[in-house]
Amino acid sequence: MKPHVLVVDDEPSIATLLTFNLEKEGYQVTTASNGEEALHLATTQSFDFILLDLMLPKKDGLEITRELRQQQIYTPILIITAKDEAIDRIIGIEIGADDYITKPFSPREVIARMKAITRRCEQMIPSSLERLTNGAIELNQVTKTVTLNGEPLTLTKREYALLLYFMTHLDEPISRDTLLKHIWQSDFAGESRNIDIYISHLREKLESNPKSPRYLKTVRGIGYTMVKQND
Repeated sequence: MKPHVLVVDDEPSIATLLTFNLEKEGYQVTTASNGEEALHLATTQSFDFILLDLMLPKKDGLEITRELRQQQIYTPILIITAKDEAIDRIIGIEIGADDYITKPFSPREVIARMKAITRRCEQMIPSSLERLTNGAIELNQVTKTVTLNGEPLTLTKREYALLLYFMTHLDEPISRDTLLKHIWQSDFAGESRNIDIYISHLREKLESNPKSPRYLKTVRGIGYTMVKQND
């Protein structure tokens, strides 16, 4: 079965360009020209990837990304936009997009980025266990959903990836460099501050008292560890 890609762009020339090149590479393509149509398609059909313009009529790309992640739909998203301000890239990634590319772009680069993101997502998800549990946390790798005390927990794509990595390495001290390599696919030490921010966000969602965490503890001089719970 061909991988199914949702292309969202209100410029017909760009949608046509992407569709032509994706179909040539063996993808099945569905297109949408406004945010409301895109959100409806993404929540009612199954896609392997979403190429998402940022500036759209009716609902913008950031809103779409945010709503999909809130609904725990973790389809990989590559934002394609003419806006290149750093704040837009940061916001897009923080709310759950997987990568960001600016116009004008090369279709070959878009497809290369898609393949890299797909490989990264596959590496993040070990196939040994469908459900992972630790204390009151349960993570389902098939549905990519998380519950805490039986209640659904809304995580961004990056938060989910971090939690998955920690839950497959319980009680192991994990360095920031390791997290950069496995979650961010980066060796740039300057991004380590992002890890601390994401850990803080994750603690806010997991811990009853984030300032005195039960699950995600800091390992001084190393990084972090998720403590295995026996109850």
